[in-house]
Amino acid sequence: MEGPINSIVVHGAGDYEGIINLAIDSLSSEHSKQAYRKALDDFIFWYMSQGQPGLIKATVNRYKAYLIDRGFTPASVNLKLSAIRKLAKEAVDNGLLGQAEAGGIASIRGVTGSTLPRGRGLASGELHALMACCENDSSPAGVRDAALIALAYSCGLRRAEIVGLDLEDYDTTSGRVLVRHGKGNKERTAYLINGAARAMADWLAMRADAPGALFWPINKGGALQARRMTTQAVYNLTLKRGELAGVKDFSPHDMRRTFVSDLLDAGADIATVARMAGHASVTTTQRYDRRPEAAKEKAAGLLHVPYHGRLVR
Repeated sequence: MEGPINSIVVHGAGDYEGIINLAIDSLSSEHSKQAYRKALDDFIFWYMSQGQPGLIKATVNRYKAYLIDRGFTPASVNLKLSAIRKLAKEAVDNGLLGQAEAGGIASIRGVTGSTLPRGRGLASGELHALMACCENDSSPAGVRDAALIALAYSCGLRRAEIVGLDLEDYDTTSGRVLVRHGKGNKERTAYLINGAARAMADWLAMRADAPGALFWPINKGGALQARRMTTQAVYNLTLKRGELAGVKDFSPHDMRRTFVSDLLDAGADIATVARMAGHASVTTTQRYDRRPEAAKEKAAGLLHVPYHGRLVR
């Protein structure tokens, strides 16, 4: 990447572009690479505006304070700090930064606190509306979108996991889905049953048995294109189907949140749900659970304020 990153200098070390690339390339997740690249871009922009004060603890602490003052969430601040620590470590490994400076940066504590959970869960009526919208669409896109939405909800897959699936990853007999490209390159299995399996069967009947990606793009003329979809295409598909079905705005990841909430609401063990979702910790799974908000709303209804309105004469 060209630009201000090339100008960062620590004790005359010189160009940091290669070190930044090393720091990012060592990450296994494409999502993490993009997040760290954005975090380091933001840091370098600020760093340059401060006159290149040096990659030391005091500088990073000032940046941390700047982020807090600007209203960044604890999660955002901690992500940026993590990226800077990674940068410092790579600089040490390549002889561009001293151990003392890197140790000082590593000792900077993250920001504590919590924010309200992002996203939302979809109601059962909204899921029905989405599936009905796809079923009533006689085009190939209607068949594909029904299968994709059914998969996203029934298996709680991320967008990257959906587009990463190949035909061979789905067992039509058992309904078993092998997720080979999970976050952190972790594999796991999921299952399609009942209506979700029927939706997938309809799509496969149209797609046929050509090897390659499970889901294909479809052009405006309705022709299937034998190549892999992009994550952006999945996002656009979700927006389009939501609008056509009259469902208020939601993201593909909200299907994943709904998957977690509905399983827990149905009595599934949280440890099992964590494994199904590909979470390393049940703490992460709990953050996806949208039932507490519904419970709070129901509890609020137990209170009664004895106000009947003003009498209009």
